[in-house]
Amino acid sequence: MNIRPDQETFVFSADSLKIDDAAETERIVAGLRAQLRGMRKRGLVLGLSGGIDSSVSVALAVRAVGAKNVFCLFMPENDSDPESLRLGRLVAETFGVEAVVEDIGPTLAAMGCYARRDAFIRELVPDYGPGWASKIVIANALEGEGYNISSLVVQDPEGKRTKLRMPPSVYLGIVAATNMKQRTRKQLEYYHADRLNFAVLGTPNRLEYDQGFFVKNGDGAADVKPIAHLYKSQVYALAAYLGVPEEIRRRPPTTDTYSLEQTQEEFYFSLPYDRMDLCLYGLNSGLTAEAVGRAANLSAAQVERVWADIAAKRKATRYLHLGPQLVQPVAEIGE
Repeated sequence: MNIRPDQETFVFSADSLKIDDAAETERIVAGLRAQLRGMRKRGLVLGLSGGIDSSVSVALAVRAVGAKNVFCLFMPENDSDPESLRLGRLVAETFGVEAVVEDIGPTLAAMGCYARRDAFIRELVPDYGPGWASKIVIANALEGEGYNISSLVVQDPEGKRTKLRMPPSVYLGIVAATNMKQRTRKQLEYYHADRLNFAVLGTPNRLEYDQGFFVKNGDGAADVKPIAHLYKSQVYALAAYLGVPEEIRRRPPTTDTYSLEQTQEEFYFSLPYDRMDLCLYGLNSGLTAEAVGRAANLSAAQVERVWADIAAKRKATRYLHLGPQLVQPVAEIGE
């Protein structure tokens, strides 16, 4: 996949990302089984959000270990879209897995997640409180170079929206409080994994894994990540092959993290996943910006801006992929 094609004869398009769905499914299933044997675990636990990645992961887990050895969690909180829970239950029913609801809202409230977040927002919007809603959005990667600037969008009780630039302290404070959500969910996944002697399955796709779209020790924590090598469009192809309900395959990817509805592209990626796939694949495969632009309906200059954004995100989030750093290796355990 990462070998540069002969650019004299190779015509790059969305078809270049197509995979053999049956063969890829068998490869992932075999890999999961081998990994579980190595860990001496008998099943898999995962959070089921009703999104495409967790839905495909459930289907693959069932093929690998059987439905009775897959345990799913629905973990809504105060800002969650109720539609996510409904779709998550649809997936659980489709693949016949056991699933339970763990409402993390009270836990987050007790830890001060919402109060801490709102206090940082009030540094910019003093009236922010009950009846208000908010989200963070990022600038369009096509319009700038390198790092993108995030903005805060707030909506008052009458429905009026305002977009504001955030100083770093406010941005970091809001993100730090919000990250409690992913870390609390992961704590519950590992509780159930420990009691069942199962492994925790993480659900990032290649776009998310490559560019650090996850919370360290939150949704970035897992024992296995079976779709981290797959581009998002390939995940959608597997979803159709594996029988993920069409309603979920039609749903636009969302973060389901902030109180205002938010797509992944406005929060992090800046482009729809299919065009991001083409840009990332082209970069990884050594294609020209012109070839990628023709496939993604972008100019070569725009592709170069997206590539600069990818490079910036890789650099900024590299630490997320690192384990604890030791002053000196411990040779006896291979570190």
